[in-house]
Amino acid sequence: MLIEKRLFGTCRQGAVDMYTLTVDSGMSVSIITLGGALVKLLAPNREGKLADVIFGYDDLSSYLGGDGYHGALIGRVGNRICKGKYTLDGVDYQLYINNGQNSLHGGKVGFSHKIWDAEASVVEDGCVLDLTYVSPDGEENYPGTLTVNVRYKLSQDNALSIEYRATTDKKTIVNMTNHVYFNLGGFASGKVFDHLLWMDCESFIPTDENLIPTGEIRDVKGTPFDFNKEKTIGCDFDLSYEPMAIAGGYDHCMNFRAVDDVWAAPRIKARDPKTNREMVVYTDAPCVQFYSANFMKNPNYPFKGGYPQTTQNGFCLETQKMPDSINHENFTDITLDVGEVYETKTVYKFIVD
Repeated sequence: MLIEKRLFGTCRQGAVDMYTLTVDSGMSVSIITLGGALVKLLAPNREGKLADVIFGYDDLSSYLGGDGYHGALIGRVGNRICKGKYTLDGVDYQLYINNGQNSLHGGKVGFSHKIWDAEASVVEDGCVLDLTYVSPDGEENYPGTLTVNVRYKLSQDNALSIEYRATTDKKTIVNMTNHVYFNLGGFASGKVFDHLLWMDCESFIPTDENLIPTGEIRDVKGTPFDFNKEKTIGCDFDLSYEPMAIAGGYDHCMNFRAVDDVWAAPRIKARDPKTNREMVVYTDAPCVQFYSANFMKNPNYPFKGGYPQTTQNGFCLETQKMPDSINHENFTDITLDVGEVYETKTVYKFIVD
């Protein structure tokens, strides 16, 4: 097992380092301290052949100026908040508007664009990178000083886990996730329509034309959102179906089925049939935002090696709570009070025979 550290670049905030964690199988992950962004993930297929399966940039300037939140930690609140408005304990708050008429992924300068403190270590069964960020009271107009710890762990069984923990000194709202884009054939291998996907999800959340939840929670049965039987991502990719027409594809919160033990079995399975690379996802989050990279098309910011941005060349599985929850009484609770601990964990494991 090995941990390497190097300077990735410098910006006004300071130096940005990149840590590369490698386990005995050769699987490795590279993470920068700007936004805790995953830059590279060399993952095995069933035969042990490695490929870089996530999107990212070669240089710091692209992470600072590019769009898409590629591989980054998202917070305080992931996803959209309608018109950037919410009320907490009778106090009205207005967030920065950065997505049409809404606030998206933490606001003007969310966790995705902060430099995190980092400490790396080798443990018995893998390599660990611990990231810490203290968000001051009032940052992006969220109340409370929020102390956040995120642990990335690459384990000897070819699993990458992300564990989030946060505490506050004043009641606030929190809904963190990671915005990594996958293509299990390798990030430069084209469309993901032939990827096979299974999700243990019983319902999804339709949105309005601004991609804000309508408040309805709709059963997946009989819709393109039913992945309870494995099918390709492209099988029911139907832009004539209104929820998908609005979003330009999949960009919806999928709600997991209630189970007694969330760690007993995967909640998601994804497989690229061409390379025989399979990833399973374990999580204690109640939902996942399934996104088919409908806006991956900025020609000014090509990916690693100059690979161009192209829609539907990747997909995101953003484990989280429901979007705009603070404005819907029937949605998940994203409030965090003094004395409480926000904790959630997601594991992306690659299957090797």
